[in-house]
Amino acid sequence: MTPLPSDVLPKGIRSRLIRDVNGITMHILEAGFETPGRQAVLMIHGFPELAYSWRKVMLPLAAAGYHVIAPDVRGYGRSDCTDVKYGDDLRPFGALNKIHDMFALICALGYRSVAAVIGHDQGSPTAGWCAMARPDVFRSVVMMSSPLRGGVDSLPFNTASVPPAPAQPNRIHEDLARLTPPRKYYMKYYTTEPANENMWHAKQGLHDFLRAYYHMKSADWAPNQPFPLKALTASEWEKLPRYYVMDLDQGMAESVAPEMPSAQQIADCQWLPDSELRVYSDEYGRNGFQGGLQGYRSNPDEPDLAIFAGRTIDVPSMFIGGKHDWGVYQTPGLLERLESRLTTRYQGTVLVEGAGHWVQQEQPEIVSGLFLEFLKRNSGT
Repeated sequence: MTPLPSDVLPKGIRSRLIRDVNGITMHILEAGFETPGRQAVLMIHGFPELAYSWRKVMLPLAAAGYHVIAPDVRGYGRSDCTDVKYGDDLRPFGALNKIHDMFALICALGYRSVAAVIGHDQGSPTAGWCAMARPDVFRSVVMMSSPLRGGVDSLPFNTASVPPAPAQPNRIHEDLARLTPPRKYYMKYYTTEPANENMWHAKQGLHDFLRAYYHMKSADWAPNQPFPLKALTASEWEKLPRYYVMDLDQGMAESVAPEMPSAQQIADCQWLPDSELRVYSDEYGRNGFQGGLQGYRSNPDEPDLAIFAGRTIDVPSMFIGGKHDWGVYQTPGLLERLESRLTTRYQGTVLVEGAGHWVQQEQPEIVSGLFLEFLKRNSGT
């Protein structure tokens, strides 16, 4: 594998491969690398994204004096493990190994700690776990678009002499299937074997699939007017758009196809012009999506997360989302849990106007400003 060609990157951002990072070669983008001794900021992308997703916010942070590091997460882009198969071992893609990956990366780059770890979408919980597990290394954290999920508040306590309580099964997926029309949750779908093939070789073509997917989850899609849901029930979840709670008989490619933007809408899309979308479609066209989908199969309910039972995030923290992003609300109570129970030095929630799920790409100037204010408060610069 080779680095990304420089002609697809903004001037001042470089691509390189870092070998022997927790047993793999990891591809990173970085800005502010020219001057030694800077504080580092680590940025972790989500699905279906890449290190490239941070391109619009890296240079402002570098201009403020930071060394900004954005890896392709294991299984994505030009990092190793993109050739993973559905039946392969899931452990390398679990939460604990992702923490190891991030720690090993900054060590490989010569850092004992970073000023902040910032995560978006699937990278948001990874950032939260990093800060929870090693507050000495990840000295502050910004979680974006997806509140920290997974783990448990406490383990069963003082139960040795108490008869076990009967298990209470969660039947929400069965309840979704009984709706009219029948529905299914996208994270459940992403754990199935057909999901990779459905998106990789979408009937409309991979590039058009990604265009529709990115459009439908952005502020450009007018129906994105989210609001808090009352409960984690099928009757509430059916209020979510089809990219979250899909028709039971359709894959993701079919779910987003009806909302493919027009040629004029594509031409008018300033935050993701077709030339930039082509970077994503070229990378996913080569690798497919299974490396990213493995994370959905490990998280958020993997047993290893129980080691965090009762732990809080004790470094400065905040949450940023788009005002038009259903991801903030898809799991009722999750954001409130983050704000009030999982963090002890919480510095606020900001929902950005004019942004959907892809907040740092849709409104990079606002998001860069929020990052810089947070870093100034918490890193002494």
